[in-house]
Amino acid sequence: MLSKDRHIPPLVLLMSLYAIAGCAPGGSSEQFDVVEATIPQMQQAMEEGRITSRDLVEAHLVRIAMYEEVVNATIAVNPSALEDADRLDQERAEGTVRGPLHGIPIALKDNVHTMDVATTGGAMAFQDYIPPYEATLTENLREAGAVILAKTVMTELANFTAAGMPGNYSAVGGYGLNPYDPRRDPREGRNDGRPVMGVGGSSSGIGTAMSFWAANVGTETSGSILSPSNSNMLAGIKPTIGRISRYGIIPITADQDTAGPMARTVTDAAIFFGALEGAAPDPNDPATNRCEAPLNRDYTAFLNADGLQGARIGIPRAAYYDSILVPGTDRYQNRISDEGRAVMAEAIQILEAQGAIIVDPADIPSVVDPDPSTSLLTNSGSSVLNYGMKRDFNLWLASLGGTARVNTLTELREWNLDNRSSGAIKYDQARLDGSDEIDLEVDRATYEADRARDLELNGEKGIDQAMEENQLDALLFPASSGAGIAAKPGYPTVIVPFAFVMDNTGPDFPEGFEPTPRPFGVSFTCSACSEPRLIELEFAIEQATKMRIAPPGMN
Repeated sequence: MLSKDRHIPPLVLLMSLYAIAGCAPGGSSEQFDVVEATIPQMQQAMEEGRITSRDLVEAHLVRIAMYEEVVNATIAVNPSALEDADRLDQERAEGTVRGPLHGIPIALKDNVHTMDVATTGGAMAFQDYIPPYEATLTENLREAGAVILAKTVMTELANFTAAGMPGNYSAVGGYGLNPYDPRRDPREGRNDGRPVMGVGGSSSGIGTAMSFWAANVGTETSGSILSPSNSNMLAGIKPTIGRISRYGIIPITADQDTAGPMARTVTDAAIFFGALEGAAPDPNDPATNRCEAPLNRDYTAFLNADGLQGARIGIPRAAYYDSILVPGTDRYQNRISDEGRAVMAEAIQILEAQGAIIVDPADIPSVVDPDPSTSLLTNSGSSVLNYGMKRDFNLWLASLGGTARVNTLTELREWNLDNRSSGAIKYDQARLDGSDEIDLEVDRATYEADRARDLELNGEKGIDQAMEENQLDALLFPASSGAGIAAKPGYPTVIVPFAFVMDNTGPDFPEGFEPTPRPFGVSFTCSACSEPRLIELEFAIEQATKMRIAPPGMN
């Protein structure tokens, strides 16, 4: 396995990847250009005999070799990828094609168990760690014929190590960089190597944006599929909790964790989504009984370009588009810039032109509730994440059967302190500390009350009531701003590229440094198990706009 060493010279890395691929620039993989290629295009080329799965793997490895040092998207390359591709090519030659992912190279977030590539979660304590079992979704992807090409960089332990840790930083992988502006941040206090343009949540979409692979698996607790999809001009699907098994994924909390697809097109995301969802509920994850899968788990059946015709789309103005006074305070809350608001006005016009019925406003009842005791704006604090991390991380460690360096969250914290001088916990470990302070018995009542309030204010009196009162098909949120409200009840959200906007947050840049506009998407949210309708809406606006642009200068 080619593990990421931040001190590997670029030429050494390049030649190492060429050696793995068994090819060099100008080989047979040039018959097919993988840059921005879709899964159906790759599949058609293999069906026609123009390329093989091996060719695809080699071509993507060359992409990694060419640009990895620019963007730092890959934490490890699977040494079995070519062998897997050859086996799948042989199956195809013998007349067996498992489905639309047969022979397609994909990547996994580095918190998803694989037994041929280390699963580190970005934490030094798990560097080079091979778990004793594979994640259910890994097994599902292998059964579907996907080639697991690599693991992606990620924010260490899905951003539950330290407060203030930059997105996509980990002790194992360093800083992931946004391909739409891969420069380092020059501003004082931020010039520690982090990117000037954020890459979103803990799931890296960098490599998918760069055509290092066809698509990647992300995981989300609150924003880590939606935010990196937004930041890398990707189509993302954050599923209902339970659609995809979490067994074999390093957790934060079972209350909110889910895996989901990130891809360059909605079609690719829909194909990938169907492969991730199991054919039957997973006995290792009871939440997988929650939603019924469509026929043959075929989400491409919902790729309807006219899907917006007659759709009732709600605009949650308060807090998400317009400022709102926080009850009991003199403070206003607003989650969008003036430029972002103008972009969303354009998006709404496009939806109307496509036949959608816009319900404006369709405010979230718990958001506009003027009573501080029942307002979502004044009751957003919760112990659910801290409690869940203590409970579920320890359960995950126990499932490893003592094969890891640490066996409890407490042991992990102690190991981090002992290895600080070697690079562990650069940004400390305040979140791990706070979680480990939880007493699962003593604090159970507080957790249960917080969990009930989360479900009520974000679900029942939040999204659900807004949907029901306005008879909506979905709520339209700017970028990934609706991630938090959907995360707590475990509701689905989809996002699609739409525009670029200036990011005016943070301190001023030094004289002579010109910031670059960043990607900005639009997202649709609905109640539980509504992915088919959301994918229909997502595809319809994608086809009406086709706004995705590949990273400049990297073709």
